[in-house]
Amino acid sequence: MVSVAFSAREAVSAVSPLLDPIREDLPLDAVTTGILGMLPTAGFAAMGFMALPLVRRIQLEHLLLVAIVLTTLGQVGRALGWTVLAFLAFTLIAMLGIGLVNVVMPPLLMKYFPDKTGGLSALHVTLLGASTAVAAQAAIPLANLYGWRFSIGIWAAFSAIAALPWLIGPAGKGTGTASPNTAPPNAPCSRRNAIKPWRSSIGWGAALIFAGCSSNTFAALTWLPSVLVDKGMSQDTAGSMLALYSILALPVALIVPLLVIQIPRPLPIALLFVVMFAVGYVGIIFAPPTSAMVWVVVAGLGQGAYSFVFTMINKRARTQAGSGVLSGFAQGAGYALASVGPFLFGLLRHSGDGWLPSFGMLGVWLLVLTVGAIMLNRPRVIEDEFPADAAPDGARMPRALPDSRRS
Repeated sequence: MVSVAFSAREAVSAVSPLLDPIREDLPLDAVTTGILGMLPTAGFAAMGFMALPLVRRIQLEHLLLVAIVLTTLGQVGRALGWTVLAFLAFTLIAMLGIGLVNVVMPPLLMKYFPDKTGGLSALHVTLLGASTAVAAQAAIPLANLYGWRFSIGIWAAFSAIAALPWLIGPAGKGTGTASPNTAPPNAPCSRRNAIKPWRSSIGWGAALIFAGCSSNTFAALTWLPSVLVDKGMSQDTAGSMLALYSILALPVALIVPLLVIQIPRPLPIALLFVVMFAVGYVGIIFAPPTSAMVWVVVAGLGQGAYSFVFTMINKRARTQAGSGVLSGFAQGAGYALASVGPFLFGLLRHSGDGWLPSFGMLGVWLLVLTVGAIMLNRPRVIEDEFPADAAPDGARMPRALPDSRRS
């Protein structure tokens, strides 16, 4: 799982520092660059919706292996992309793979490590941040040495390596060991007995947090180097600022899950990340370019909202099945909504106001994040909202323990 997490974000951050070199070979304009920026959230959304029925019928280990193959294939194809359409199409394939990883990882953690979901969620999000930062930092140096195609394609090797343990381990053998405290991973789930997260405030709360956080984060991953270059920063330094922004997911990812899992109503933690995003944006827009690093750091810490919502998925579910369905819906709906953010960010740039309208649009998404955090705040689990769905044959399951006693 460590190698999977580390290989699950390079494809997202490896491109934006290289937009200018790529444009020398492929005619990327503002519209196609906006489409490129929205492909991660669009791909994550599509796979989130597709995963809802998949996690009920296919073993999680097999789904994870499919996800890694898609990620690898997409990155190789994108590096070879000979037209804008091919470049975008293979980018979408890679994002579909990463989206499937996002969906199956929470229930896999609950399946194999039901008593350690907080710590392992922290490790997972930490490695996501590390891989995002490494790819962003290495993009320009690798492109200078070997060209932009090599720079964005080399990360496929990490995805291929991540597949090996699953080929010879649980996925290859077709076996898995579930905790006795969780539902069977492939237990049949009829339409009558299906948990319906779209009819739950828990489901929509998690979805809105994903929407608010992802619209902000992926807009930055796509456009932050361009914003900083417009303010007078060199391209190399702007790429380093993107790496710094990405790596800041690490410290919060280590701490946030351990706090969230212990607090019955963790709303103040989510609001702190909203404030971080907002303050960082104000500094990036209005402060002198020499202080840009400070404001990139502040905004980067707002990414802790990811760690918050990934932890809350398992905190607001009692069973592996509940975690999987909640994860799929929240990411499908959330990322679908968030696709608007990266697409509009570049289009809203105005010659007179610069990037101010673009950041104003991200402020609206911060309000969406806040609403989602409020909806998810009250202590309960999604299985209790669908009591007939949480146990086979319509049997009622015991009610959840109070949050203070759940890990």
